Amino acid sequence: MAQSQIQEQKLEQRLQQSISQQQLLQSQLTEMPLQQLLERIETEMHDNPALEPTVDEGYADYPEGPEAQDAADAADDFDAQREREERSDALDAALENLGRDDEDLPVYQGGRSSAEEREEMVYGESLSFYDQLLEQVGEMELTDQERYVMEYLIRSLDDDGLLRTSLDSICEELAIYHGIDLTTRQLEHVLHRLQHLDPAGIGARDLRECLLLQIDRREKSRVKDLMRTVISDYFDEFTKKHWDKIQQTLGLNAPQTEALMNELRHLNPKPGASMGETIGRSMQQITPDFIVDTQDDGTVTFSLNAGEMPHLQVSQSFADLLKDYQKNKDGLSRQMKEALLYTKQKVDAAQNFIDAIQTRRRTLTLTMKAIIQWQHRFFEEGDESLLRPMILKDIAEKTGLDLSTISRVSNSKYVQTRWGTFPLKFFFSDGYVTDSGEELSTREIKAALRDIIEAEDKRKPMSDEALGEALKAQGYPIARRTVAKYREQMGIPVARLRK
Repeated sequence: MAQSQIQEQKLEQRLQQSISQQQLLQSQLTEMPLQQLLERIETEMHDNPALEPTVDEGYADYPEGPEAQDAADAADDFDAQREREERSDALDAALENLGRDDEDLPVYQGGRSSAEEREEMVYGESLSFYDQLLEQVGEMELTDQERYVMEYLIRSLDDDGLLRTSLDSICEELAIYHGIDLTTRQLEHVLHRLQHLDPAGIGARDLRECLLLQIDRREKSRVKDLMRTVISDYFDEFTKKHWDKIQQTLGLNAPQTEALMNELRHLNPKPGASMGETIGRSMQQITPDFIVDTQDDGTVTFSLNAGEMPHLQVSQSFADLLKDYQKNKDGLSRQMKEALLYTKQKVDAAQNFIDAIQTRRRTLTLTMKAIIQWQHRFFEEGDESLLRPMILKDIAEKTGLDLSTISRVSNSKYVQTRWGTFPLKFFFSDGYVTDSGEELSTREIKAALRDIIEAEDKRKPMSDEALGEALKAQGYPIARRTVAKYREQMGIPVARLRK
């Protein structure tokens, strides 16, 4: 009886571990942009002889229904088949039911594009700073959980490379959505390891920490000590450019102060953005993951850009070999049993990878369809002012997917439209609710604010209060403190520093 319980516990532990590994694989593939996914597929086929492309090397549309699973005949006997079918059914049901309560905003998913169209879609290869960070993580010695958490932190970074989500919030997200219970101290330990990646300053929680991380990587010197003192102890004076006070407090002369200022100016407040520039993150070097087409009558269709993605299958020879072993497993020698274990591991890994690819495709399809329905007017006319306030939570609730899943889809992916190619994050923005209950897009308000500041008299820059009045006159009644908040988010200094 005790032996039976032990075996059941071991079986349950192996099943939980398998599911966790499969979820991690799905998360990784969902996060990847197209070019990185193609490279991962090539690596997987090279490492696993049980995974191979079909005879038709060209991309064939993956089936949407659970009844059309790839290599279903070979997978019928697999232990994980039931779990895969349930996962597939859930996604298919969500895709089918999506938008039934919406207004008449049709979105059609297109099939495979022609080879000529694909040549126009693929402009070149590039890696976002997210991808480069993930590559560095791949070279670190980490436990599976540490690697998962670090990749989650990387996906939580803003475009400038800073982490503005509180560690408490991230701990809650990991516990609720991923079943990972960490204290803030444990999470901070992983974050500190992330902050050792290049470029210096990545993963900082605010500007001060970002600059200090860069200073700490400098060789020991008197200048380094002075730089750290300024940022650590006189950060407020530094941001307000009160150099006379800094000079007096530190006992420096004018040439020393000027040299110190020049060194501090070399620090980068946006390490993530600069990393993107370094790799040439321009529209000519982007491979869009989604292709959205708007007809003259306003009909919006979309498809996933498959590039040169092969249609994968489990090797029939491996599947047949596994069945032969299993039929005669009672009379197998030790060597044959080892061969059986190897074959089963490779076949399971191949099928799990195929399932993860299919899940990625359905997840991306589900998310893009919801975004198009939410921002339908923009895709019809291409006018940025028509973008509605939309946050990750809105799309998560609309699709029934986890918030973290929507975050992974929106990171490092681009959308080609009739009006240009945009990062998926472009379509997300917060909303501002006025006293009258009207919801305005913060993107629209910021655009109006920038126009006002650009048109102001540079000899007499407008105060935040005056900017608020000007916005109110244009139909954006927001408070002065909100004006200051948006101005700071846009990197625009206060009035006295804009002269």
